[in-house]
Order: sequence, then C-alpha cells, then structure tokens
Amino acid sequence: MKTWALFLALALAAGSAAAQQRDRGEGKARAAPQGMSKDQRQRMRDDMRDVYRERGQRPDRPRQMSPEEREKLRRDIQDANRDLRR
Repeated sequence: MKTWALFLALALAAGSAAAQQRDRGEGKARAAPQGMSKDQRQRMRDDMRDVYRERGQRPDRPRQMSPEEREKLRRDIQDANRDLRR
C-alpha cells in the first residue's frame, strides 16, 4: 500500500512539474533564430527613426484651452448637471 502511495505522489509531482514547464514555454523548439542580422537591425532603426520623426510633426495632445473656454465649459457642465437633477 505504501508503494502505491509513493508511486502516486511521484506521478502527481512529475505531472505538475511538466505542466509548469509547459506554461512557461520551456521545452518548446524555437522556430525563428534568436539574433537579427545587421541589415535587419539597421532597417529597424531606420523605421523607428521615421516613426519618431512623423510623430513629432503632428500634435498628440489637443491644444490647451483658454481661461474663458474653461469657464464656459465649467458653466455648461454645471447647467447640464442641474438639468439632470430635475
């Protein structure tokens, strides 16, 4: 009986270790080589440089509101909230 319990415990431990290894992605053969060639690295640098250059040409954030525009927006929101309560 003790032998069966020991065998069962070892089988469960081996199964959980294999599942953890599979979840981490270990034991899988890699399809692509690790490194990049010099040409590929240079192309990637050039592409990223172009992206950063394009990003600098168009604004990512909307323009800042003037104090008058902020005050008007604040009043409009207060009026809308007042109308919702009714």
